[in-house]
Amino acid sequence: MSDMLDLDNQICFALYAANRAVTARYRPLLADLGLTYPQYLVMLVLWEQARSGRLTRVSDLGARLRLDSGTLTPLLKRLADRGLVIRQRSQGDERVVTIALTDAGRELREQAGQIPGRLLCGIDVEPDRLVALRDELRQVLSALEQQVGASD
Repeated sequence: MSDMLDLDNQICFALYAANRAVTARYRPLLADLGLTYPQYLVMLVLWEQARSGRLTRVSDLGARLRLDSGTLTPLLKRLADRGLVIRQRSQGDERVVTIALTDAGRELREQAGQIPGRLLCGIDVEPDRLVALRDELRQVLSALEQQVGASD
């Protein structure tokens, strides 16, 4: 009989191990862009926001990526130091900081366009299964976040 406390029975460990494996798979692909995985996630959101023409506030970026300001601020500083983004305080409310892509940040999107395809190259999993897994994970995340919100 299987023990519920066996490591292999833990969904948290399966998610943790899968996250580490995916991040490791991204590492060499992102090295070509000079980005870490968390920086890549920030850039994905900024590219998405730029397409819609909306300004990106740091607080909104943190909420979207589920990152606190203590984690997000150094990421944004490194991206600004590389000349990929500009951080600006709102003139109407200095507590509000917006992030804008520079020309270099916008140009990096073209290079990044090949990352998703290269990531999946050689993985023997049907794309439809990966899409279904992504959708299931989103549902689990939503349920977990609702539960956490209900307990606050």
